[in-house]
Amino acid sequence: MLEVANISKRFGDVVALRDVSFEVRPGRIMGFLGRNGAGKTTTMRTVFGLVAPDSGSVTYDGAVVDHDVRLAFGYMPEERGLYPRMRVRDQLVYFGRLAGLSKGDAGTSADRWLDAFGLADRSHSKLEDLSHGNQQRVQLAAAIVADPEVLVLDEPFSGLDPIGVESLSEVLRGFAAGGTAILFSSHQLDLVEDVCEDVTIIDQGEIVVQGDLEHIRERAPYRRVEIWVDGRLWEPPVADVRTVEASGRAHHIVAADVDVDEMLSMAQASGSITRFSYEPPSLSDIFQEAVLR
Repeated sequence: MLEVANISKRFGDVVALRDVSFEVRPGRIMGFLGRNGAGKTTTMRTVFGLVAPDSGSVTYDGAVVDHDVRLAFGYMPEERGLYPRMRVRDQLVYFGRLAGLSKGDAGTSADRWLDAFGLADRSHSKLEDLSHGNQQRVQLAAAIVADPEVLVLDEPFSGLDPIGVESLSEVLRGFAAGGTAILFSSHQLDLVEDVCEDVTIIDQGEIVVQGDLEHIRERAPYRRVEIWVDGRLWEPPVADVRTVEASGRAHHIVAADVDVDEMLSMAQASGSITRFSYEPPSLSDIFQEAVLR
């Protein structure tokens, strides 16, 4: 298990992290979420020793994470971390060797992932000659070429088309099924909701929400409501109702103890109900409640 415990970091007058703690368990995928500048990337960099925290610790299975421990980790930074003029397969072999694989094993693994990502025919191309999406695939392949026990990904879905997104999602699920502990950040909350079992939301350097995603949704003190009357979104006339728009679609947020039968009766009195849903909040709703409160 990867454990980040009470990490704090200050850059001059800016407090980047304040007592940040979370665990990433084997076989689980955790979404690490926050607005730009919230502290996500700084936290991830502490795991790899790229940023030294002012206090706190990072451990894996109880051992302090040092160079030798990190050989079992895979990292995909948000910024491109590859060599533009180096051939794709050579890069993957090189990163595999850095992680401790033999040349033969690194080559076998490189070929496997190039084939899995549909890049076998580009294995001898220079990275700079590939599209942005294919460069992203190579970046991911570099992170997983050594079959890591811990995988840390910063915005891995960036630049991928829907087919690429689904392919990556399946790769992550496959690694989790094999026991890998996975931590990744993304602004694409619908994808995080689809892939992750656990979430941690950070805001202004502090953890504001953390836990099993389904438990968080069920325990939320509010519900997501969408009622359409005569083809139009109908606003429930109840206390503290709020209108929310996500992915181009509007809905309402109401308290969890609202009487649903009474609300439906009011809607029916207004016209013909053409659509109705009442469910726990989405991850997008939870995120907005956490960081915009």
